[in-house]
Amino acid sequence: MHKRLTDNAVITQYWQQLDDDRIECQLCPRFCRLHEGQRGLCFVRAHEGNQIVMTSYGRSSGFAIDPIEKKPLNHFLPGTPVFSFGTAGCNLACKFCQNWDISKSQEMDRLMDKADPEVIARTAEKLGCASVAYTYNDPVIFHEYAIDTAIACRQLGIKSVAVTAGYICPEPRVEFFQHMDAANVDLKAFTDRFYQKITGSHLQPILETLEYIKHETQVWLETTTLLIPGENDSEQEINAMTEWVVEQLGPDVPMHFTAFHPDWKMRDKPSTPKETLIRARQIAINNGVRYAYVGNIHDKQNESTYCHQCGQLLIGRDWYVLSDWNLTEDGHCAECGTRCAGEFLSQPGNWGAKRMAVDMAALAR
Repeated sequence: MHKRLTDNAVITQYWQQLDDDRIECQLCPRFCRLHEGQRGLCFVRAHEGNQIVMTSYGRSSGFAIDPIEKKPLNHFLPGTPVFSFGTAGCNLACKFCQNWDISKSQEMDRLMDKADPEVIARTAEKLGCASVAYTYNDPVIFHEYAIDTAIACRQLGIKSVAVTAGYICPEPRVEFFQHMDAANVDLKAFTDRFYQKITGSHLQPILETLEYIKHETQVWLETTTLLIPGENDSEQEINAMTEWVVEQLGPDVPMHFTAFHPDWKMRDKPSTPKETLIRARQIAINNGVRYAYVGNIHDKQNESTYCHQCGQLLIGRDWYVLSDWNLTEDGHCAECGTRCAGEFLSQPGNWGAKRMAVDMAALAR
C-alpha cells in the first residue's frame, strides 16, 4: 500500500526536485514541471507540500460490470464479466476522446463513488467477476490506486486488466505491469504526426510499452486502433503498423480496428465506414496477424475468432454475445488441434452483452 495523506491522496514515487521551486513528475513522458499547488495535465497528480501527490485515490467516476469483450479483449477469459472502474483525468489530450466527460473532467465532484482497493476486490468476488478492469480513463494516472487494487484482487484469485494508451515512463511501467494479467493498449496511429497533432503526445513511448509488455512480462496483450477518416486510416499506415506488430510483437497479438464517431473536439469528421474497418482487418491478416477484428460495428463474421491453421470458426461473436465455441478445454482448435493464443477457461462464460451499474455505497449498507 502507498502512504496516504488523506482519504483521497497518496504520496507518489516518480518525481524529481528541480533547481527552482518546481517538481518534475516522472510518471509519464509528459514530464510536467509543477510549482506548488499546480496540477499536471492529467489533473489528478499535483505538487503539494514539496512532493507529487495523487489526489483521486479511492474515488471513482463509477463502477460497472461489463463483458470482457468490451475492453476489448477477445482472447482473455471470453464470455466472462469484468468489474470495471476509472477515476477522472488523462495524461493524453486526444481530440477524439469518446469518454471525454470522464477523462477530461477537472471536477473532483464527479468522483462520487468511493471504494478502497480491498473493497473493490471483495465486491468483484461477491458479484462473480473473473477480473477487474482499470478503464474509462487511463489507469496510468491512477497508478497507485490501480496497483493496490490489483494486489488485493490477486489475493482473491481475481485477474487485473489495464485498458491504457501505454504512455508511461520505463521505471513506473515495470512496477505497473508486474501487477497486471492482461492489457489492451491503444495503438492510436502509426505516425508521430498523428500523436503530436491529435493526442498531444508521441508514438515512440507507446511502441516501447508494447514491446516491454510482450517481451518482458507474462501479461496477455491486445491492441486497439480507432480508425479516423483522413487521419490514420490510409492503407500505407495500416500496412506499416501491422507489419511492425508482426515483426516486433509477433503474429499472436490480436488487433482490433474500431469505428470512430464524431465526439469531443472532432465533430467535423465523419464516422468510419464499415468498409475501412474490413479493409484494415484484411491488411493485418495479409501481413501475418493471426487474430484481427473490427469493432464498434455489428459484423459477426469479422468479430469472430478463426483458427489460423485450418480456418475453423473457434469463437463466434454477435456484438458481445458468444454464439459459437469450438475450442477444446485447453484452448486448442477442435478441428485440427492447433493452439489458439490466449487465456481461456475450460468452458466459455455466459455473461453476454449485459452492462450492470454497481452502486458501491448501496452494497456497503
